[in-house]
Amino acid sequence: MKLVCAQSDLSTNLSLVSRAVPSRPTHPVLANVLLQADAQTNQVSLTAFDLSLGIRTSFNAEVWQSGAIALPAKLLVDITSRLPEGEITLDDESALTGATGGEGLIVTLTPKSGHYQVRAMGAEEFPELPVIENTEALHIPAAALIEGLRGSLFSTSADETKQVLTGVHLTVKQDTLEFAATDGHRLAVVETTNERPIDGNTQLEVTVPARALRELQRMLAHISSTDEPIALHFDQGQVVFSWQNQRLTSRTLEGQYPAYRQLIPRQFEREVTIERRQFISTLERIAVLADQKNNIVKLSIDSDAQEITLSCEAQDVGSGRESMPAQISGENIEIAFNIKYLMEGLKELPSSEIQMHLNQSLTPVIFTPLGGLKMTYLAMPVQIRS
Repeated sequence: MKLVCAQSDLSTNLSLVSRAVPSRPTHPVLANVLLQADAQTNQVSLTAFDLSLGIRTSFNAEVWQSGAIALPAKLLVDITSRLPEGEITLDDESALTGATGGEGLIVTLTPKSGHYQVRAMGAEEFPELPVIENTEALHIPAAALIEGLRGSLFSTSADETKQVLTGVHLTVKQDTLEFAATDGHRLAVVETTNERPIDGNTQLEVTVPARALRELQRMLAHISSTDEPIALHFDQGQVVFSWQNQRLTSRTLEGQYPAYRQLIPRQFEREVTIERRQFISTLERIAVLADQKNNIVKLSIDSDAQEITLSCEAQDVGSGRESMPAQISGENIEIAFNIKYLMEGLKELPSSEIQMHLNQSLTPVIFTPLGGLKMTYLAMPVQIRS
């Protein structure tokens, strides 16, 4: 195998795939990245797989001789990221017993100055990425996928004991795709449009680990056009996202996802419309004090004055309060939240104004953007101790 590629291409793609390299591999070959070079297409593909999450990315290069080889991921990332910009030649050769000791494969990296040799493994030892056959792909515009992930991933749980909550639940309906995530304290639901509606009344549901979707989000950040259709295949226990020459595969999460639609109230006694950025910046100031104590912020909604007041009492530290204008319908009320849950949700609502829908001081509160993306963010209030 022999190829010439740009240092930036090799380094960028390596940093993407290496995130699927396990920190404690169950087999030595899993600590490697599989490099495949094709002289006919002048394409180089890199693959990493921890037997649960698999990532493959491809880029253009000048391939003089086709071949495949497994290279130590961490070492390769560390070397290539530090090499100067410009062309790198990669060349593999069988290494006989000698200076490097033992038998095996040696890959030589030659940048514009110097050269580096790295001991490698045979490509045949690297496990194949799962392939889903006999299922028709769903095609989702990259923009819809990016929006859906952005509006849901932050709400997933980090508690491994509730495995199904550590993922995003995807529901594919005839012409919409719904993303839902909850950690038991808050819930985010985003609805986006399917580019190519699926036939009939079929409804497909799958829960994908947040870790895999965060890597998908990183990969989509490098996409050339957000109009690009992303093919989604899923079958028992496996999901595959693919586009151009990129691919991400992941195991799905087992277990029944909560019936989250039942948590969202249908009618509300109060409604508040407020400017989102001002609300967030006020919360950020109050958070300085809230962080000192219990992370609780109190909201006093005053219908007569048409304003809301945010306040925090941090015993032995101090207190803060700040008011801001709002359009309010319904009676006055005081309600409290964990400030972290409130801020994280508000930051992902993609509009300049948001609406807050509520009933009583301890019933679920719904936040929605005014116009644009169809997103619902539910936050559970906390009890105010007098």
